[in-house]
Amino acid sequence: MRTPEVFIKGLGVFLPGTVTVEDAVAQGRYPEFEAELHELAGAAVAGEVPAPEMALRAAQEAYKRAGHRPEDTDLLLYADSWHQGPDGWQPQYYLQRQLVGNDVLAVEVRQGCNGMFAALQLGAGYLRGRPDGADASGARPSTALLVAADNFGTPMMDRWRMGPGYVAGDAAGAVVLTTEPSFAQLLSVGSAAVSEAEQMHRGTEPLFPPGPTVGRPLDFRARNAEYKQAALADGTGTGALVRVHGMTLELVQRTLDEAGLTLDDVTRVAYMNYSREIVEQRCMAALGLPMEKSTWDFGRTVGHLGASDQIISLDHLLTAGELRPGDHLLMLGVGPGVTLSSAVVRILHPAPWCS
Repeated sequence: MRTPEVFIKGLGVFLPGTVTVEDAVAQGRYPEFEAELHELAGAAVAGEVPAPEMALRAAQEAYKRAGHRPEDTDLLLYADSWHQGPDGWQPQYYLQRQLVGNDVLAVEVRQGCNGMFAALQLGAGYLRGRPDGADASGARPSTALLVAADNFGTPMMDRWRMGPGYVAGDAAGAVVLTTEPSFAQLLSVGSAAVSEAEQMHRGTEPLFPPGPTVGRPLDFRARNAEYKQAALADGTGTGALVRVHGMTLELVQRTLDEAGLTLDDVTRVAYMNYSREIVEQRCMAALGLPMEKSTWDFGRTVGHLGASDQIISLDHLLTAGELRPGDHLLMLGVGPGVTLSSAVVRILHPAPWCS
């Protein structure tokens, strides 16, 4: 989807301190052979800070950096991939009460690790669909707050054994998206699905009663193994995985075409915070790009941050001076579904909080 006249005005991050892989190995929580194999360095751990509070702090920072009033927001999209609070309660209303006020459409986005990409698509479409890109009076540009937050430190989750080739980190990331020209422009964003691989994240677990209602832990390792076993039995597995690879390349090409760019124009790539071999094989080598253009060196230190990986990587690149005016960031993600998502951001000016 082309996103003309859609800009990033502010970014906010809540990233707690990390627990190192060495400490996790010493405590018997992470296998030593996996530490050597995957080359991960640690995971951000928020302790007992609730995910909605993390989201609030990230959003407050995004507004402060943008110099934007929270009450002048038209849309709030809250992405998450893990439990946020009491069942039957939705976390976006916590931010509505504490930050943006009542005259804002507030929606929770449940698309797993690709939730922020869905929020970018929905937010850009919403802003572009408003009359003249402004409110009814035409007094100001339209603005959306996109936020993602997760705290995985719960009894039904083992962050060190969450899935093959990654560990789970806690974090929140926020984006102030607007039709007002700013330091960065969202050029294009898109998603695609490979639904024949849907069982990859479900395994053989029954759909009813839902796992959390009976205290069943989340274990993507076991589900992935169950999927592979079932796929071998009926012969569907290899074809689905090949389809995921092919669709990834197609999606990236389409997103770049919509942005009017080629891979030669890509300065950096923000993928999932996975192991070196996964980032290299499934992303960088597949695109024909060197690992030096990836954000793996940063991602390996904080863990897989749910739906926040790419946004927090963007913030890191900006604050570290690794993205400059004229540079382009390709963001790429994969999540249950299997869904694939991609977006391209152009840096127009130095970020205000970095200058």
